[in-house]
Amino acid sequence: MKREELVSLARECQMPHLYQIGDDLELERLERFAALVAAAENEACEIAIEELPPDADRSDCAAAIRARGQA
Repeated sequence: MKREELVSLARECQMPHLYQIGDDLELERLERFAALVAAAENEACEIAIEELPPDADRSDCAAAIRARGQA
């Protein structure tokens, strides 16, 4: 994720200290946190897809991922 996207999300979450003061260390921490969250979500999606039957198609995969988001 690009830094600009992280700053936009920080604004959306009302985290002004992360983008108003321009603290590179805080932005680096936010980037690392976002990378860890993305990696965990990717792994969880992979597991959800692996648990589908072998004859599953793309729509089944998409449904499994969407169901994760609603759990």
